Amino acid sequence: MTVFSLSPEAAAPRLSVARRTLERLRTVPALAARYPDHLGAESLDRLAELPPLAKNDLNTALAHLEPAAERSATWLFQSGGSTGAPKVGYAPTGFYMTGVHAHWQPLDRTDLFVNAWGAGRMWGAHFLAAALADLSGCRIIALGSVAKEEYGDWLGFLGARRATAIGGTPSVLRLWFAHARAAGIELPSLRKVLWLGEAWQAQLEEDLAVVAPQARRWGMFGSTETWVVGTNTPHCPADVFHPLPDQLVHADADGLLDFTTLNPEMLNPVLRYRTGDAGELARCRCGRPEPAMRVLGRRDSVVQVRGLGLDVDELIARAEREPGVARAQVVLTEQGGRAATVELLVLSTGAGTAPDVERLRKELFTATFTLSTAFQHDPGSFRVRPVDELVSNGRTGKTAALVRREES
Repeated sequence: MTVFSLSPEAAAPRLSVARRTLERLRTVPALAARYPDHLGAESLDRLAELPPLAKNDLNTALAHLEPAAERSATWLFQSGGSTGAPKVGYAPTGFYMTGVHAHWQPLDRTDLFVNAWGAGRMWGAHFLAAALADLSGCRIIALGSVAKEEYGDWLGFLGARRATAIGGTPSVLRLWFAHARAAGIELPSLRKVLWLGEAWQAQLEEDLAVVAPQARRWGMFGSTETWVVGTNTPHCPADVFHPLPDQLVHADADGLLDFTTLNPEMLNPVLRYRTGDAGELARCRCGRPEPAMRVLGRRDSVVQVRGLGLDVDELIARAEREPGVARAQVVLTEQGGRAATVELLVLSTGAGTAPDVERLRKELFTATFTLSTAFQHDPGSFRVRPVDELVSNGRTGKTAALVRREES
């Protein structure tokens, strides 16, 4: 059964955008064979017959099309993920946030909003959030990236200014509130936490309860290719989002999500584009009647280690259940295309219970078939190491679950 976020009746007036996108993709020589004349986008059933677009396909299309906005500047942004090389994505000034603001209004004129997404370096979330704040008419502190030694002073400043809202990736927000909790700093005026770019983190929820007990989360889901697909409110689960009317979400039989833009202003040719996220369409407990999108995690978290598949998300989930572990990250070091070492970095909660990394290493090695088999003859090539900071991207501030390194 074909499952879309919009009914055939609701989608029909907007499918002209999908048909135009299909014609654009047919002009790309490297992709033309994917879209023979018998395939179309006249209905949702016909749309479901089109092949999904992967990231490399979209990059190929953008390199050929070089889209430009009709009534504003065209911004070029990175669309390479947390650790990948930059690839180009396009957006007009305003980043489509007028449509988002029409359906989702977490900020109002009474707010003082701290924009803590990293600015510049071809990363778009800082500017996207600034566009939302502009539409909201609130006051804004465009803070951007903050060095480790600066958190205390800035937290004091934000408390003195009685900031009411803050936004960032969960990785960045986790640093803010972990520092505040460790230093005994409270932000009683903070009521709203906006987030985009990663899954919400349970530890962040715990820190917020101590530092800013009045704060509630407001989430956006999307990518630099799709831009904002859906949003949620404090009444929704953290992994459930309501798609915008001009974003068509499809869930296939294997549980993979793909996205088709129905916004005529969209520059990226997003037509059944797969971000790598798994999910399903379901009702949200907030009570809104239309189908919502539950994001179940990424399906591209399985990496090859000496010919065997290692589920990075599963390994991290096991580690983060360990007492004293706040977060974990996998670092895969390769030599000549072959996995040389797998290292699990663990960040302590700082709550008095230090993780027993050697016991954790032995348990994970024994319980994880891929690790015990791949490193049978060199078990020391799998390590668990406590760190003060995980590896993050200097451009975006995001902390990926998996970091790949190549050694000569």
